[in-house]
Amino acid sequence: MSISAPERTSENALQNPNPQFEGPQDSVVELKREMTWKDAFWFSSGVPALVLFSIGSIGATVGNVSWLVWTISIFMGFLQSFTYAEIAGLFPNKSGGASVYGAMGWIKYSKLIAPLSVWSNWLAWSPTLALGTSLASGYVLNSFFPNSAITNWQLTLLDLGFIKHDLTLRINAIFLLSAVLLLMIFAIQHRGALAAARLQKVLAIFALAPLVIVGLVPLFMHGITLKNLFPLHPLSGSWDMAGVTIMMGGMFLAAWSSYAFETAICYTSEFKDPRKDTYKSIFTSGLLCIGMFILVPLSFQNAIGLKGLLDPGLVSGSGVGSIMAKMVGGGIVIYSVIVLMLIFSLVLAIMTSMAGSSRTLYQASVDGWLPKYLSHVNHHGAPTRAMWTDLIFNLVLLTMSDYTFILALSNVNYMIFNFLNLNAGWIHRVDRPNWTRPFKVPTALLVINVVLGFVNIIFLGMGADIWGAGTLWSGIIAAMFIIPVFLYRHYVTDKGKFPGRMLEDMDIMYNTQEKRAGIWPYVAIIAAVVLILFVHNIAVYQ
Repeated sequence: MSISAPERTSENALQNPNPQFEGPQDSVVELKREMTWKDAFWFSSGVPALVLFSIGSIGATVGNVSWLVWTISIFMGFLQSFTYAEIAGLFPNKSGGASVYGAMGWIKYSKLIAPLSVWSNWLAWSPTLALGTSLASGYVLNSFFPNSAITNWQLTLLDLGFIKHDLTLRINAIFLLSAVLLLMIFAIQHRGALAAARLQKVLAIFALAPLVIVGLVPLFMHGITLKNLFPLHPLSGSWDMAGVTIMMGGMFLAAWSSYAFETAICYTSEFKDPRKDTYKSIFTSGLLCIGMFILVPLSFQNAIGLKGLLDPGLVSGSGVGSIMAKMVGGGIVIYSVIVLMLIFSLVLAIMTSMAGSSRTLYQASVDGWLPKYLSHVNHHGAPTRAMWTDLIFNLVLLTMSDYTFILALSNVNYMIFNFLNLNAGWIHRVDRPNWTRPFKVPTALLVINVVLGFVNIIFLGMGADIWGAGTLWSGIIAAMFIIPVFLYRHYVTDKGKFPGRMLEDMDIMYNTQEKRAGIWPYVAIIAAVVLILFVHNIAVYQ
């Protein structure tokens, strides 16, 4: 029996043990097929620690509905992951995550929308390096050097008040300590994905422990305190438009953390058996995150109530360790152990981010979206030039004085990626009906996820500016930076032609470039733009 053209693409990809591409100087570079879904699971085990980045900010913004925000968000993320698992299985030779596979759905319809998906995904993931190291450095300095000259030292470099009030570029002790942490993590990742995953497995035992402890121990010790969880009113006090806007702001920011386990499919081209490992990695990671993202916020709020959620130390993140120690009834020794474990948790999250975001840069370069120098790996199979780019970019972010603004800005891009990718699911289904699908989403769930994509657009349009006036438009402007970058790579460097592997993935070699989805991808984009403008206009910001 002959294999149809689309099926031949997938079969040929799986026959190649190590996907090879032409490097920047015509040298052959490769990622190594040496991982299993278990390795990817441990790589993504840093995602639960992301709850620490915004648990205080969300609680202080939305009030008593905080635990509900996290619960709804993680279940939305889990449902959406089914679409990501299907489209990842279509391209077993690609690395870089869901945005890369989604971009292949959009490329027939627009050369600009496709790279926007990849770029927005990277802008969403990469700042985790700066946010995580700054939070870890803050734990160290505030716990072991409180009110010292070292902790309070600062040198202001530039005033960025024209972007956001009180925003500056500065160098301080947090910047210096964070830079050291980033270099250490870079050295670990330099040895390749498998070696890093094995180390993360060890770290995860210590890193997940404080989250499990703080999630379970207070509930067993004190039970459920209903007055701390109910009534379900936003911080404004009522479910008027101001209250709904606050809720949307919470849902907007929570998505950045609770959807993030999709990073488990960043390693498709490094799996020994991508047919099975791809969907197993994302679903097992999702189950872990469901437990952590429900249990930890619920336990926090149950123990400390609304007053505790408004604690400045929790909002800034610096007081999370002391609050967790009080929740489990510990003294100075317990506090020190918890702080140490929290630092391990954040290091785990940072390692997860560097591995995923650098592979997004690498694959975007291989596919012809980003500068060609990024399509390089070392002899360990690590995309080192992409990793250096990540590191330098985050050193710049570390000089910024408002980390919540950075998180919100990056999440604008995450929502853009999310919408494009959930719609890529049905576009792939229409355009590539006969392609081999190791995992296929039930059609009803595929449709539900498209609806969730538009729900996320509502979160974006209404909720982004809760975190600072102009956040929405600043994030959209940041997303548009990909246009000149892509135009230079495609029309100047590549003379208007995509790399060979990319052409094969685009179906050009098999003459299946028919746009079977017709005008509907464009209709989806127009509908999203109109929806953003509408909900942003009716939102009420206090």
